[in-house]
Amino acid sequence: MLLREWVQEKREHKRAAAQDKIRSRTKLKAKSVIEREPPPRVVALVERYAPRRVGITMTVLLLIGSCGFGIVKGGHLQDFITAVSDARNAMANSAGFRITSVAINGRKQLSQDEILAIGGVSGRSSLLFLDADIVREKLKANPWIADATVLKLYPGRLMIDITERQAFALWQEAGRLSVIADDGAVLEPYVSRRFLSLPLVVGKGADTQARDFLALLARYPQVNTLTRAAVYVGERRWNLRLKDGLDIRLPEQDVGNALAMLSRLDKEDRLFSRDIVAVDMRLPDRLVVQLSDDAAKAREDLFKDKKKKKAGDAA
Repeated sequence: MLLREWVQEKREHKRAAAQDKIRSRTKLKAKSVIEREPPPRVVALVERYAPRRVGITMTVLLLIGSCGFGIVKGGHLQDFITAVSDARNAMANSAGFRITSVAINGRKQLSQDEILAIGGVSGRSSLLFLDADIVREKLKANPWIADATVLKLYPGRLMIDITERQAFALWQEAGRLSVIADDGAVLEPYVSRRFLSLPLVVGKGADTQARDFLALLARYPQVNTLTRAAVYVGERRWNLRLKDGLDIRLPEQDVGNALAMLSRLDKEDRLFSRDIVAVDMRLPDRLVVQLSDDAAKAREDLFKDKKKKKAGDAA
């Protein structure tokens, strides 16, 4: 009986010691919590009102921003955009939206490959992610293309209709020779002999004024067929350089009447076949002709002979 009481007393003693230990730890923890310094006001507001897991979200955004900054700073932005575009196009092509046929109407100067390259359409492009408006704007940015229409016909057909500008004249300015359209748009530098037969206009402003002047000049084939170049002078008036080197200085006003007079003088008096180097028509009441050096010397000698004959007759 005494042994049983002694064992039970030991157990109660241990249980009491354990409970005292637990109570002491709880008091210590409570004391530490109570004695903790309050957080700053901003931190307290964030802890109170911020959504759960906002820290994880901000960390992810920070990592994404850091990666984006590295891509831009390293000059890899375009490569990244191209890679993303290629990836989505590859998925669309696998889903059956690959461009299988292309029809291009209205092209004359540009080849099909050139038009597709200008529009940004490649073998990796998919019809699903192809932006028809962007392709159209890229095409219209090319000087040869006046207008364009782009149609997507699902699942894999692309149709492009273009209106090309026509090569109208060669324009020389500041030592550069370019092919221009009738509205003055520069189509390309002159590098191909296929444009050799185009009329030549020279001078600042000649590109935008050529259409009206050349249309007027075409009414007088007697002059037009012999003209090698039309030179725009001072952005005010035109000179003509004929194929034999003769310079014709046209007036600023009444250009049509001056061209009509030139045609009549050539038909009646063979003006362009004479030994002259320039015809000045800038004065409204007269026409001034400049003889060549040989013609001027021959004329001077002729006058001298006439004077000698008159002096001999008088004697």
